[in-house]
Amino acid sequence: MIKAVLFDLDDTLLRLNLTAFIARYVCGATRLLASAARTSPAALGIPYVRAFLAMDAQDREDSLTNERLFNQTFLASTGIPLDDPVIADLMTYYEEQIVPGFSGGIVAARPVPGAREAIEAVHDAGLLCALATNPTFSLSCDRARMGWAGVGEDDFALVSTYSNSTRCKPSTRYYQEFANQLGVRLEECLMVGNDAVRDIVRDGCGLRTAYVGHARPKDAVWRGPMDRLARELPDLIARLDERDG
Repeated sequence: MIKAVLFDLDDTLLRLNLTAFIARYVCGATRLLASAARTSPAALGIPYVRAFLAMDAQDREDSLTNERLFNQTFLASTGIPLDDPVIADLMTYYEEQIVPGFSGGIVAARPVPGAREAIEAVHDAGLLCALATNPTFSLSCDRARMGWAGVGEDDFALVSTYSNSTRCKPSTRYYQEFANQLGVRLEECLMVGNDAVRDIVRDGCGLRTAYVGHARPKDAVWRGPMDRLARELPDLIARLDERDG
């Protein structure tokens, strides 16, 4: 029986040029950190990317949160301790005050049609609603993108961030940890996402995916645009529950 619906964020609830957003985010962060550390922003670009890739690696064997691994990897390359209170406050200011202004221009962030209605359909059905975005950013950064999508933290029982996750998509460990924090089993979750690789787990863990992207993955239990999912979600849940029964 489905008890929770998990939504991806980027290009699921929020339409944006994700590559442009990440580039703008990293450019701003490295300029800020370079100013604080009295070094060149160019010297921090590669270490920043290397730290992102370390979090995303699917062959990881550590038990660190993504945030701790990111900080350790960045420290090893630059000598800059991101968890130092002064630097951490600087980054919090950046993400809370500067990043929310990145929605325009080439980033072109705007809500996906039907996203708000789909979330409301989950609440109307009495199900848990959670934001299972790939956990490579802080909650502050997730909040900025949620705002662009026309949703908020109060819409979700749980939001995945790099602080509460030890793996990234499509690792089953990421999804299992997320379900555990929600207090449900993976087979009781329906994932809604646009990425045919990251949002569909193919190892038999029981997680099912409603796919709202442009491909045609055979492992999805439903395919189509978000606005149609918002209308059909109650029937989809009923069919899945009947199948489970």
